[in-house]
Amino acid sequence: MLNKTEILAPAGNTEAVRAAVNAYADAVYLGGSMFSARAFAGNFDEKELLDTIDYCHRFGVKVYMAINTLLKNEEIQRLPSYVEPYYRQGVDGIIVQDMGVVSVLGKSFPDLPLHGSTQLSVSSSQGAAFLKSIGMTRFVPSRELSLSEITEIKKNVDIEVETFVHGAMCYSYSGRCLMSSFAGGRSGNRGRCAQPCRKQYASNDVNEYMLSLKDMCMLKSLSRLIDAGIDSFKIEGRMKKPEYTAGVVSIYRKYLDRYLANPKAPYRVSEADKKHLLGLFNRKGFTD
Repeated sequence: MLNKTEILAPAGNTEAVRAAVNAYADAVYLGGSMFSARAFAGNFDEKELLDTIDYCHRFGVKVYMAINTLLKNEEIQRLPSYVEPYYRQGVDGIIVQDMGVVSVLGKSFPDLPLHGSTQLSVSSSQGAAFLKSIGMTRFVPSRELSLSEITEIKKNVDIEVETFVHGAMCYSYSGRCLMSSFAGGRSGNRGRCAQPCRKQYASNDVNEYMLSLKDMCMLKSLSRLIDAGIDSFKIEGRMKKPEYTAGVVSIYRKYLDRYLANPKAPYRVSEADKKHLLGLFNRKGFTD
């Protein structure tokens, strides 16, 4: 388990990595040239990613690499050779959805930490225990769970729990939407979601963004999340600008450190910081 709650920042390119490190993130998550659920982020070629791992480690920041799409037969054959350079460079964990990927990486790199993606839709202690039994060290619970349900899982299973605390929310179950596949032939499970939920739809002569959810903001509830035993606070946004990464990380860092320094002190988010977060990116305000 981690010694303290981790702030996990999104990084779609090298500029976002530097923004996260400069804002005192504890870790970043990013995608390589293949198999990432954000195919339209900048992402990293092999040299960039190897250099990024080295750069982050110099500042004590961990790097988690997303290989969280569903792989086909011909692709999974290439997986060990694709991952090996990053394994040798000391990547701190791989985020996975596909059980075949779990099996291949577990056999090829037994000491490489594997993190279960939210797309696994694990929603029970039994599911979390299964992930631990196959060698996973962390998972992101199904996004539909309440805090009390996540707390119950954490009590029953000795595995790291990572939850989203800020950013865009998928309309469907844990990002497992097939709407983009059916509407445009672009699968979210292959990293190519066209985000049809963000478009306007007509009903009874009204054009509205009927499926577009507000962005999440859990800043005022960090103390509850820490008390629940959550190990890592994940910020969404690998396709957003470095300014977003820097701004969101710095504000969450401020309030997390303030709470950890004195858990009994009154905990209130300033109006200025709320306004700053809204200015960085939001969809008609925030929701918790």
